[in-house]
Amino acid sequence: MKHKQISILGSGWLGLPLAKSLVAKRYTVKSSTTTAEKVVALNEAGLRGYCFKLGTDEGQKVLSDFVAESEIIIVNFPPKRKIVDIEKVYPTQVQQLLSVINNTQKVIFISSTSVYQNTNNTIDESLVTQPEKASGKAVLAAENLLRDQLKDRLTVLRLSGLIGYDRLPGRFLATKTNLKNGNAPVNVIHRDDCIGLITAVIAKNCWGEIINGCADEHPLRKIYYTLAAESIGLTPPTFADDTAETAYKIISNTKSKELLKYEYQHPDPLKLI
Repeated sequence: MKHKQISILGSGWLGLPLAKSLVAKRYTVKSSTTTAEKVVALNEAGLRGYCFKLGTDEGQKVLSDFVAESEIIIVNFPPKRKIVDIEKVYPTQVQQLLSVINNTQKVIFISSTSVYQNTNNTIDESLVTQPEKASGKAVLAAENLLRDQLKDRLTVLRLSGLIGYDRLPGRFLATKTNLKNGNAPVNVIHRDDCIGLITAVIAKNCWGEIINGCADEHPLRKIYYTLAAESIGLTPPTFADDTAETAYKIISNTKSKELLKYEYQHPDPLKLI
C-alpha cells in the first residue's frame, strides 16, 4: 500500500514529535517552521522542511508548494494570545491556507476545548459552543471557516490542556497564591495521546467529525497542581477558600474512544506526577 504524503503546518512542541512519529510509520511528511535555521533540523529528522510566515506575499508562494500533492494537511498552530485582534488575525491566517487547498485534500485541524463555555457539567461535541475568551473565539472562528469550505473533508480535534515530557504542569501555577476555582475538575491530555488520536484519524480515514481529546480522569485543580508542583520541588500554589460557585467543565472523551476505537495511554493525570 502506498503511504500518504502529509503536510503539517507547525513544527513545535506537538508538531515535530507528530511528524517524526508519522515518518516512522513510513508516511512522507512536509513540516513547516517560521525559523530558517530550523529547516536543517527538520530535514535531518527525515522530514521535508519549509520555512514561511502566513500573512506575507513570500509566505503565500512557499505555502502553495508546502501543501502541493499532500493528501492530508494538519493545521497545528495555535493562536498567539498576545497578538492584538487575535479574533481577526488567526482566522485570516487560516483563510490564507484555505486559498491553496484543492478540492480533494483533507484537513485535520488541531483545535482546543477552549471553544467550550463553562457549564458546570460534562461536555461533549454536541454542545453549541460559546467561547468565553478571545483565544477560544479565534479558534472557533477558524473552525467555522474550515468547516464551511471543506465540509466532510475536515476533522476537528479539540484538545484539552497539553501536558507531557518537558511540559510539566507543576510549573504552571507554582508559587501563585489565593487562586480561585480550586474545586474545579482539570481537563488535560498527554502529548502521546494527542499523537495517538491524530494517527487514528488518519489510519481510520475518519472525516467530517468533531472529536474531543482529553484524559479519562479529571482530578480537582487544587489537588492536581499542588502535587504537580511538589513533585518537581517547586512551591505549590495556594487556593482561596471558595465560597462562590465553582465554574468548570468536564470534557467527555467518549466519542474519541467509540469512533476511533482509541485507548488512552495516559488516562489518569495524577499517575503522571
